[in-house]
Amino acid sequence: MAAAAATCWFSAGTSLYSLTSYRFSTPIRPFSSSSSSSSSSSSSSSLFIPKAVHQNQDPKKGLKNSTSENFPWRSKDERHLANKDGRSSKNEAGRSQSTAFKSSGQQRKGAGKGAVFESKEQQVETGIIEDATFLNAVVKVYCTHTAPDYSLPWQKQRQFASTGSAFMIGDGKLLTNAHCVEHHTQVKVKRRGDDTKYVAKVLARGVECDIALLSVESKDFWEGAEPLRFGHLPHLQDAVTVVGYPLGGDTISVTKGVVSRIEVTSYAHGSSELLGIQIDAAINPGNSGGPAFNDDGECIGVAFQVYRSDETENIGYVIPTTVVSHFLEDYERNGKYSGFPCLGVLLQKLESPALRACLKVPSNEGVLVRKVEPTSDVSNVLKEGDVIVSFDGVHIGCEGTVPFRSSARIAFRYLISQKFTGDVAELGIIRAGEFMKVQAVLKPRVHLVPYHIECGQPSYLIVAGLVFTPLSEPLIGEECEDSIGLKLLTKARYSLAKFDGEQIVVLSQVLANEVNIGYEDISNEQILKLNGTRIRNIHHLAHLVDSCKDKYLVLEFEDNFLVVLEREAAVSASASILKDYGIPAERSSDLLEPYIDSIRPDEATDQHEFGDSPVSNSEFGYEGLLWA
Repeated sequence: MAAAAATCWFSAGTSLYSLTSYRFSTPIRPFSSSSSSSSSSSSSSSLFIPKAVHQNQDPKKGLKNSTSENFPWRSKDERHLANKDGRSSKNEAGRSQSTAFKSSGQQRKGAGKGAVFESKEQQVETGIIEDATFLNAVVKVYCTHTAPDYSLPWQKQRQFASTGSAFMIGDGKLLTNAHCVEHHTQVKVKRRGDDTKYVAKVLARGVECDIALLSVESKDFWEGAEPLRFGHLPHLQDAVTVVGYPLGGDTISVTKGVVSRIEVTSYAHGSSELLGIQIDAAINPGNSGGPAFNDDGECIGVAFQVYRSDETENIGYVIPTTVVSHFLEDYERNGKYSGFPCLGVLLQKLESPALRACLKVPSNEGVLVRKVEPTSDVSNVLKEGDVIVSFDGVHIGCEGTVPFRSSARIAFRYLISQKFTGDVAELGIIRAGEFMKVQAVLKPRVHLVPYHIECGQPSYLIVAGLVFTPLSEPLIGEECEDSIGLKLLTKARYSLAKFDGEQIVVLSQVLANEVNIGYEDISNEQILKLNGTRIRNIHHLAHLVDSCKDKYLVLEFEDNFLVVLEREAAVSASASILKDYGIPAERSSDLLEPYIDSIRPDEATDQHEFGDSPVSNSEFGYEGLLWA
């Protein structure tokens, strides 16, 4: 029963994979298994998410700054960009690195209410690190998962189990990776040196930043515990110690290394780009969600993914505490996780002097706006051809970078990632040679084809045995790209949503019955219209079916392919089809709610453009172009 598997999830436009060890009773259909969790995938270079006996996550995590004084979990580096150079002010003079570990152990009842950074410091010799009390704040996570079956959306896959790591942060809460508790049905945690497992509750999951917040109600679990203390953003070559419960044993594991790189990087699990810390300390399946410490025993991040290829070794990634603080403050403000905002524009670097001269940009700075997402609020203030030269007063270089610390530069997206949903940013732009300032409201990106389904089961609608469901990356992963088709796959990868709530609705399969004779072999085709009306999303399709009074249901697909059903016969056949195939209902529960038309009149007139705002392959592949 205890079998190890390597799980690969495709991520659009990149070779990013999640690697985790699983324990399950039968193989999980959409995933491929291997006997070794450390084996390479078929890709020559891949990002793996090593969670303990579960999935591993991507190496690129976002860095955010918080400046409010009301949130005790804010790290020391949460200051303005220009102030992010100093090391910890708490280091005592003359302290050697060999005696640098300061412990802030587990948090227990009554300890750490709003005091994540105020726990007692304690020096520990590295030679006796096993006695360091801060190790007691690191716990093992046991999660049972039941993932949706996206190909058969009315049911779930067989449950499986995984293990990972987590750590105490104060106020009765734990932090771990989001991928460690994805599709969870039960989460339990166990402290070091204890043989009792305690039930944990998932309070929030940040898929983009791969962070999850847990709580444990049992008072026994927290007795005598102290929370970990968050430290500053480390510097290159700073020592780092990764602690967790990876494969290879049942007790806590400690590996050491140094900080190799700090930059905006790709997060495999969330398909996002945030600040990440690259380290050379070993990170293996089971380490996911565990803390990384500096030589003062302060937590400087959360282990979440590794990069593996035939040409590289020892490349692991840690989520910085600044990103963790952004997640926690977001949760504190809103009572839930609302996500990292973006500008919603496709940008091009301005390295060419001729290009800058043509655009009347007088200096060696700025990035060109190539495309504006229709769902972005900046679509009201930015136009294609604008040049963004500053963000909140920080000048943007011609390569799309901004100053970082004293002598480095970092991707422009870093500044955006420090903002919260709903924040206003001031953009300095050059339009037709004229400089001006505009205000932009930031919000999370709207994906036409989502990378994750957060509401549990995917939506579905069955009409006369025709199964409709929204296209999603998990569905593409289950069906395989070959069965999806190049045209639909291209649209999924490169099209932009024209309005909030837009979906690509596909006929995933046909459940054979007398009422649908002649259509049994159709699969994975996008439905465009029903009786002449353009389909906006699956809820809209259900509304159109329910309100139709015509004799026939005329369904139009790509390339003018038609499916015609007699409406009354389709309705009469519904019960028998559901019974024959053992399906509990003809539609998912979310489609039982009344349909509310949220499309503005000006959007409704552009029906021919639904889902047809393509971005070319070159715009994604050329390194001179970037999303912000």
